Amino acid sequence: MMQRAIRRVVMMLGAGLMAAQPLQAAAQTQDYASSFDAVLGTEVRAPRDFQRDYSNPLEAQVARFADGSRGRIGVAALDLATGQEIGILGDQRFPMASTSKIAIAATFLDGVDKGRWSLNSEFPLLLPVPSKPFSSSIAPVRKGAYLAASDLIERMITRSDNTATDALLAVIGGPDAVNRWVRKAGIDDFRIDRDIATLVRDDGEFDPASHIDQRDSASPRAMVKLLSGLYKGQWLSASSRQVLIGAMERCITGKRRIPALLPSEVLVAHKTGSLNNTSSDIGQGTRLARDESIAQIARSIYDGYTVIAANDNTNWVNARY
Repeated sequence: MMQRAIRRVVMMLGAGLMAAQPLQAAAQTQDYASSFDAVLGTEVRAPRDFQRDYSNPLEAQVARFADGSRGRIGVAALDLATGQEIGILGDQRFPMASTSKIAIAATFLDGVDKGRWSLNSEFPLLLPVPSKPFSSSIAPVRKGAYLAASDLIERMITRSDNTATDALLAVIGGPDAVNRWVRKAGIDDFRIDRDIATLVRDDGEFDPASHIDQRDSASPRAMVKLLSGLYKGQWLSASSRQVLIGAMERCITGKRRIPALLPSEVLVAHKTGSLNNTSSDIGQGTRLARDESIAQIARSIYDGYTVIAANDNTNWVNARY
């Protein structure tokens, strides 16, 4: 039977907010940095500037809310019903913060699908032991209470529990295991380098508004590709997919971000992230200061795709995933 597909919009909204210097001044330092790289052969810094480039009216509308006067704001969104995609600084790297927990959970669930462990397997929470910033390459932790993997996933996604996240990250083999899984999924511009205990302890080394740190970062487009693939069931079984998406639907953090201005009938599955001068949110909507900016952008994207759908007489097959 032919019918219009339920419309889903997958969004990744990353904001690096600036604390010290005007963004324009930061952009001007790129020429000097590029010259330094050219002479010494060091890794070229990217991007060379922070100028936005948008190719359609919806991107231009979103760009009004993604005001970069106080920092970099990156946006990417994909309408899964039509394939239409937009991006504002969508290929630049931003700190993932806790949004990386989606990839960590997905890597663990892939192991469940392959029989390496189960959702009933119990693992200890990994609690941070106080230590000075940058005093070691890996922050010390100690074992806490043992919880079932299903409970660890629920805590790390719905409440952004760092101790539960590091528990599962240790089980799967650390950041390298996540990076291998993401690369195998065909996703570029994504990289995890540290566990959450180390990431939090050493937070604040750089200002993300004026410095692009490749560590523990991803581009908005990469995160949209991750979310859309998970929703479509490309990498996980139906049951594992539901575990992850279901937890995202129950997320209680970031109520002033993606969900804040969307219509009440829109079901949002999302995961937030926060670090020094950084706010981010990745999620999908089913019809279907920094937190305020993310909420305004999410509403703008939703409204834009809704208008497009109203003017589109095409019938779409209702895909089953």
